[in-house]
Amino acid sequence: MLKVYNTLTQKREVFSPRNSPVRMYACGVTVYDFCHIGHGRSLYFFEIVRRYLKYKGFPVKFVRNITDIDDKIINKAKLLLGEGFSFEEAFEEVRRKYIKSYYEDLASLGIPPADVEPQPTQCIPQIIEFISKIIEKGFAYVKEGNVYFRVRKFASYGKLSRKDINALFEGVRIEPDPAKEDVLDFALWKRKKEGEPSWQAPFGEGRPGWHIECSVMAKEFLGTPLDIHGGGRDLIFPHHENEIAQSESVYGEPFSLYWLHHGLITTKGEKMAKSLGNFYTLKGILKKYSPQDLKLFYLSAHYRHPLEFSFQSLEEASSQRKRFYILFDQLRDIQIQPIKDKVILNLKKRFEEAMDDDFNLPKAKAILFELLSFSTQNIELLAQLKHFLYIISDIFILSEEEERVSQAFKSYIEKRLREREILRKEKKFLEADRIRKELEEKGIIVEDLKDGHSRWRIKR
Repeated sequence: MLKVYNTLTQKREVFSPRNSPVRMYACGVTVYDFCHIGHGRSLYFFEIVRRYLKYKGFPVKFVRNITDIDDKIINKAKLLLGEGFSFEEAFEEVRRKYIKSYYEDLASLGIPPADVEPQPTQCIPQIIEFISKIIEKGFAYVKEGNVYFRVRKFASYGKLSRKDINALFEGVRIEPDPAKEDVLDFALWKRKKEGEPSWQAPFGEGRPGWHIECSVMAKEFLGTPLDIHGGGRDLIFPHHENEIAQSESVYGEPFSLYWLHHGLITTKGEKMAKSLGNFYTLKGILKKYSPQDLKLFYLSAHYRHPLEFSFQSLEEASSQRKRFYILFDQLRDIQIQPIKDKVILNLKKRFEEAMDDDFNLPKAKAILFELLSFSTQNIELLAQLKHFLYIISDIFILSEEEERVSQAFKSYIEKRLREREILRKEKKFLEADRIRKELEEKGIIVEDLKDGHSRWRIKR
């Protein structure tokens, strides 16, 4: 049975969802710049979780937000003001550009969108209503047009990050705000400032704070409790801690039953971040490397662990991908059959055991590459092997690359191979070898089988 590491309890637990379909929410991107490969890891991992849950028989409803109102987006919009944009136009231009870019990156990785991908600017009425409920419960207060959450009033604050409330902000820079009752309190609503987007609300014109957005969108599109809430480890505190406080103060029940947090991409041991300038965009990496290279790189470490980026690691992943797609080529014309062979059934069982063990991706990936050493000329076994290969490749989104050979060229290749087989039967090996070399110059590798026939694959 599937076991997952729950950040809330800090234990591996049997996954036993309360809802059907499984309610799964993941924090998405903030659209003020291009996605980097750290975002790619998050997008890829939670898509694997969604696919594996479905493989295990759990229907899933997956919601991933797009943060489209934030200080960083506002600051990026202000940079466009010298280019003839009004602020409203600049703000919309930043949103439009980077939301479009985000979906381009998803498509490049072969990752479908979540079932719902809400944006806070589309949920302002629900956000205002949610904040009003928090105020009514006494967990928030209005001060000078701002709304703040009373952290100390929520008795279990800190239960996700396991930090004592009195030491919670040690080492964390807090902007001084004399309007707050307590330095620990955080903003649910920010009063209007000149040159910022704003909306009318009972507590004053302004805009939502970051943390409230996810509480509202999770409730709006999934309900509570969630079965799974996920994101990067850097979101545990304060973002996810604040989401719990907001949601549970209103509804009095767990916000999410399981919390899954993935490790971060690092470069030279430091977190990859735009603020540090040590990031690589997905678009930049995918100009040189295949999306499959990047996915195989992501699979090389357990999802909860940091993953150190280097171009050497991508080169190694690229070599793995070439080996992997040779197998795809070899099985190209074989029709899949149900898996009955004991050896392949055992490989399938081991793959499932690895995935059931808190999504042990490196161990599952290793089983994928065991298929490369599976040696047989038995078509029935190859058909079962292909079936298993397709199961793994679907879960890991390692689908076959697009055909790079036209139908006319395929017909030409098959014709030359038939001619070569005749030459080999006539023991005219020199002429047969010329055909092999001719095809190799055109990017086609010819492999001779034990039964006297030949097959071909694209040179990689």
